[in-house]
Amino acid sequence: MEASAALPSRGMSNPPSSSVSSLDFEHLRASVSQYLRAEDVGRIEAAYHFSADAHSGQFRASGEPYVSHPVAVATILSEWHLDAQALIAALLHDVMEDTAITKTQIGEHFGRIAADLVDGVSKLDRIEFQSQREAQAENFRKMLLAMASDLRVILIKLADRLHNMRTLECVRPEKRRRVARETLEIYAPIANRLGLHKLFHELQELSFQHLYPLRYRVLAKAVKSARGNRREGLGRILRALRERLRDTGVDAEVGGREKHLFSIYRKMLEKHLTFSQVMDIFGFRVVVANVPSCYLALGMLHGLFKPVPGKFKDYIAIPKANGYRSLHTTLIGPYGMPIEVQIRTREMDHIAETGVASHWLYKEDASLSDLQQMTHKWLQSLLELQTASGDSTEFLEHVKIDLFPDEVYVFTPKGRILALPRGSTPVDFAYAVHTDIGNRCVACRINQEFMPLRTDLKNGDQVEIITAPHAVPNPAWLTYAKTGKARSQIRHFLKTQQNEESAELGERLLARAMEEAGHSLDGVEPATWEKMLRDAGARNRTEIFSDIGLGKRLAAVVARRLLVHDETQQEDGEPPGSVVIRGSEGMAVQFASCCRPIPGDPIIGSIKKGQGLVVHTHDCGTIRKSRSQEPEKWIDVEWDPEPGRLFDVRIGVHVENRRGVLAKVASAIAECGSNIDNVGMEADGGFYTTLFFTVQVADRIHLARVMRQLRRVPRRLGAARRRHGTTPTLRCPPRGLMPPWGGPAAAWLRAEPGWPPVCRVRVLG
Repeated sequence: MEASAALPSRGMSNPPSSSVSSLDFEHLRASVSQYLRAEDVGRIEAAYHFSADAHSGQFRASGEPYVSHPVAVATILSEWHLDAQALIAALLHDVMEDTAITKTQIGEHFGRIAADLVDGVSKLDRIEFQSQREAQAENFRKMLLAMASDLRVILIKLADRLHNMRTLECVRPEKRRRVARETLEIYAPIANRLGLHKLFHELQELSFQHLYPLRYRVLAKAVKSARGNRREGLGRILRALRERLRDTGVDAEVGGREKHLFSIYRKMLEKHLTFSQVMDIFGFRVVVANVPSCYLALGMLHGLFKPVPGKFKDYIAIPKANGYRSLHTTLIGPYGMPIEVQIRTREMDHIAETGVASHWLYKEDASLSDLQQMTHKWLQSLLELQTASGDSTEFLEHVKIDLFPDEVYVFTPKGRILALPRGSTPVDFAYAVHTDIGNRCVACRINQEFMPLRTDLKNGDQVEIITAPHAVPNPAWLTYAKTGKARSQIRHFLKTQQNEESAELGERLLARAMEEAGHSLDGVEPATWEKMLRDAGARNRTEIFSDIGLGKRLAAVVARRLLVHDETQQEDGEPPGSVVIRGSEGMAVQFASCCRPIPGDPIIGSIKKGQGLVVHTHDCGTIRKSRSQEPEKWIDVEWDPEPGRLFDVRIGVHVENRRGVLAKVASAIAECGSNIDNVGMEADGGFYTTLFFTVQVADRIHLARVMRQLRRVPRRLGAARRRHGTTPTLRCPPRGLMPPWGGPAAAWLRAEPGWPPVCRVRVLG
């Protein structure tokens, strides 16, 4: 049941007669009798009486008996020719929420399938949530996951929402606006994704009417006025289209149509137009017998009126993701009036109106149509999003992204077509191909050219993803990844990686804390761990280790609690050692950007909540105050670097401002096997420039080789490692110029504060 006009109320004075709902059911019976067997109609009638008894004494906000709502929902579904199980579930879809009827009782009377459908549609009202937003997200999550196993769940829900929207004027204005916005953001896009275009447009129109009633009335009045003013021109165009197709022997039905008010309103908003500037508020639809006739009719119409370049779309060759197929073209008609024309077959026209319901998934025929296969693939993607998403709100966010209607069509190197939301990037493409491709992505080619991963894809692009075996997702991808699958998989990978790394680090930190207390972590009894986990409210040891690694728990506190619970620990006389840092721990260990330590530097570690272990150099200026105030958060660490691991370090080089000097410095760095990650410069407007590099080195010895190589660069006046986030200024006199007091030229070379003596390298040219 929706939080809308379907809300029941009891104890109304002078309630209307139940004859209204009886008449409604007679209409439903007549509808289903046209395509269902007599025994199925009998089961539907039994469900109606069951629902009427369960909702006895309940009335809608409009004053009608409450059972009129489920009857109306079932009637909408009968128009789509749904099966008896779906219609029974529609008649019972509110009994679990608003009455004492249970799922077991429904199963006993109408079977397990009907009970599962009712349960899938029912909300989670009996569960307490921290906020209405969280409750809404969890309800959508439950509904969409039920839909993934049985599509009839969402079809019942859409019919339920449609009837509520049709009767929404009976509820309070604030609730009306909330339900209308929810419909516009969630239910209408789902209807569009399933190809239910008629339902999609009606939900949009009703939402627009209740969200912005004044704008709706003004726009409706303007369209009605324009209809009268353009009647003669539209009639002339319609006659011309029919005559041209008849003269060329194309059997076609040609009709005019009016653009929906919400579509006009959205176009005015997006393109900043007034109503008078929106010319294409009327369109025409041409329905022919077969696909060849579609293209023949297109050629005839392009010969009749001039087509607008770039306004032709072939959704027959490349259907939309929801199965929609048609030819779209825009022509310039009489008086310069733009004409939108859709050309399709009768089968395409039927699918365009009823979508996935036109090829019912529950027929006995096991073969699946193309539309069914695409829908099945989308439903499976919902299950993938559910697995990768951390919570209900994140899951709903990802689903909303994937319901975005506009699409671009791109090609794989083998010619396979993929439909992605507009604004998608190669990262989205990589995850659309396969999750492993996305996780190992390092670069891409678009139309045989190397392009950045943040490039927006365009229709017709051919995309090739380049992978590396040891590559991992970059957190920066979240800033430009568009699809829900890409975003959820990136977040899932990063969370999983962080938890694994932080758990490993936390175990090492706890082991060290136990050693400091004279005990061994391996000697803790299982019973002690169980009591510790109960007291801490943790599921397992890994969660404790992960919290320690992320700084959410202090290793010393956990160690003390373990020792309190375990009196059997034996003293261990060996002194505790330092935590060993290899440099490849990933997200659980971070190197401070203020001092950028590298192997060979004396280092110390700090536990920061939510970040894990942050490593600084001993002489880093940013840690002095913190070490004195919170000594328990600082631990001794030492290097045990892994071969091949590189570390970022910043250096500054003072040079004469001559042509080619940057290339010479960069070449000297490269000769030492060091990669340049970033380059900057600071010119003083004279003869000298300071170049700033972020280079990658293995350790201090490697850095020393780089600095020695820089000494050999001509026109180089000084070089130094940059530390503590400062930007030092190196000053040198012109070559050959001596200080006025007669001292050595080296006296002219000085560094500003922030350059520790251990880092200074001073060489004159």
